[in-house]
Amino acid sequence: MDQEDRIALFLDYENLALGVRDHHGGRPFDFRPIADALAERGRVVVRRAYADWSYFDEDRRMLTRSHVELIEIPQRMGASRKNAADIKMAVDAVELAFERGYISTFVICTGDSDFTPLVHKLRELNKRVIGVGVEKSTSALLPPACDEFLYYDRLEGVDIPPAAGRRARPARAAEPQPPLEPQPEPTAVAEEEAARDVDTLAVLVAQTVAGLQGSSGGEVTASGLKRTLLRKDPTFSESDYGFRTFGELLRHLAEQNVVELGEGPAKGDPEVSLPERGDREAAFELLRSVVAELAAGDGAVALSGLKNQLRRARPDFSEKKLGYRSFLQFGKAAATSGLVDLRWDPDHEDYLLTPGTT
Repeated sequence: MDQEDRIALFLDYENLALGVRDHHGGRPFDFRPIADALAERGRVVVRRAYADWSYFDEDRRMLTRSHVELIEIPQRMGASRKNAADIKMAVDAVELAFERGYISTFVICTGDSDFTPLVHKLRELNKRVIGVGVEKSTSALLPPACDEFLYYDRLEGVDIPPAAGRRARPARAAEPQPPLEPQPEPTAVAEEEAARDVDTLAVLVAQTVAGLQGSSGGEVTASGLKRTLLRKDPTFSESDYGFRTFGELLRHLAEQNVVELGEGPAKGDPEVSLPERGDREAAFELLRSVVAELAAGDGAVALSGLKNQLRRARPDFSEKKLGYRSFLQFGKAAATSGLVDLRWDPDHEDYLLTPGTT
């Protein structure tokens, strides 16, 4: 139990409930998906929700059954109910951060950007902060401030109502209907978009692994990689790409030869590295052969435009999948291996490549 994160949960309830009602077809807010998501991240020791509960009678009973402490912020004539709830919630969170040192994680459930300073202060106090908000009612300023941000709409157990299609007006019998153009199969379109998304993710993972290897010089574990991806994008979730766990995602990328997995320091936390051989050496050889073919006429090949020549020979070529941030970095690595020579030419104002001597 000592290894578990202790979590304090704070709900700006009106923001969540109205966000769900407005963007989920009038459906009521359900606390259970949030509780389940947090149960996977640690032990929730504090649960507080802030609202004028006279407006949320049914919700009050639902939260009470989930052992959430209800903080009453009554509406008064001439006073701002919203600001009163926000201020009370922020004060309580900071107070708890000072008084309960064993609490390591604060979960702030809101989409309101007014809570961004609270998030910064909690992180300044060495607390991990997870945000939760309804996607369409969450300010763009809030997710990047958090260590991790969960969109309520994407949580397991949240049923999103299907978008209501327009009802077609019935046509008159006398009017001929124009022939309908064939539409692509929805499944095929969805699979194509998913494939593009996974390709984008593969680039992100490869670049992140390369950056971690370069900065730390040591091994990169799956858990460390996941933390870094969340620092880059707090809304990152492998489930958005169709994977149940981060380990399943890494195994898929290993099958695609984007990364290699090895035995890590702990069971279930493998070491992640970029392939040192295989695709990388094949890409270097591809570069050498293309440069040799093009240089047979002019003697040297300019770096600009060379990437397109490689893609003509291999359409799936991407230096980013190999962990290189730019094509120039890839060219320099190939030059280091001796397969090509790379030099800057001030007359051409470009790098020129020639086949290497090895």
